[in-house]
Amino acid sequence: MQKAFFSYLFSFLLLFGGSVSGQKYVVLSTGFDASNVPPAPDYSLKDTWAALPDKDDAADKIPLKAPVKDGQKDARADVFFLHPTIYTYAPQNQYIWNADVHDEALNNMVDNSTILNQATAFNGSARVYAPRYRQAHYYSFLTRNAEDKKQALDVAYADVKAAFEYYLQHWNQGRPIIIASHSQGTVLAKRLLKDFFDGKPLQHQLVEAYLIGIGTAPDTFEFIKPSQSAEETGGFVSWNTFARDYTPTYYKDGLSTAVCTNPLSWKLNEDFVSKDQNKGGVGLKFKFVKNAADAQVHQGILWINKPYVRGRMFLRTKIWHRADINLFWMNIRENVALRVENYLNQQTK
Repeated sequence: MQKAFFSYLFSFLLLFGGSVSGQKYVVLSTGFDASNVPPAPDYSLKDTWAALPDKDDAADKIPLKAPVKDGQKDARADVFFLHPTIYTYAPQNQYIWNADVHDEALNNMVDNSTILNQATAFNGSARVYAPRYRQAHYYSFLTRNAEDKKQALDVAYADVKAAFEYYLQHWNQGRPIIIASHSQGTVLAKRLLKDFFDGKPLQHQLVEAYLIGIGTAPDTFEFIKPSQSAEETGGFVSWNTFARDYTPTYYKDGLSTAVCTNPLSWKLNEDFVSKDQNKGGVGLKFKFVKNAADAQVHQGILWINKPYVRGRMFLRTKIWHRADINLFWMNIRENVALRVENYLNQQTK
């Protein structure tokens, strides 16, 4: 019994980004080489999308025992979802700084992690479009060589831009749009919002931007502002999750001045919100977890007590980055529904 319990706990830590020992990462020993990048994706092919409304994919799933269903068939809005960095390991082929969208092993990891656990939060009220893209290696965010980082992220953004343009031309047809992202996806989503939405005609179709897992300053955009309540539309929300009383070493690199939305109240104040207001998260084996976590904004970051799961007394995790969406899955889902409804009501006035 004890062995089974610790196996469960270890699996929980892996799923939610906990650390059993010190955090480790792969160092890329060669600089970015523009002549050695994977071929650009063709977004007319379904294989270059992790999720599409008419494709059987992980974004269609519903957590075990969750009291909801996939609503994409009747959804009145779309979500363009940009997944986080999954390319974190030592390169397995000739492509070093950016991943190949035809890498089957990596695609399986993307689909069974972020698409399953994160993109599904949006399938109740929106058709899910999630492009595969030549994601920059995790080391791009750690290197001191700013040019290597820039070039790797430029490759990734070129794909995101191309995918969004294909979506607009072939599928949108004037429908309301949600932009949702996590981590590297948020870095790219901010560029996308500036290029296509901020002060441009397409901003009128923006329901909300969920810019999660990367510090986002209140003045990131000229016309798209931080939302201050659950009901507002046309703005953005953002948060980064850590253990209560913990401040990361990189706090002053953008988090200290970041917008922080409490995903249990959708307010920007620092009021504590108990787990009773948490409608449910997603846990091990894609299982629905009631009252998964509490939440409190603290000077630009989101603090939580240990998640209310089996074995919580053994959790020592300080950085809950990978669980930014998992822990608040149902609250995000209900908030998307509310904002979509409010947006549509505003259009009929």
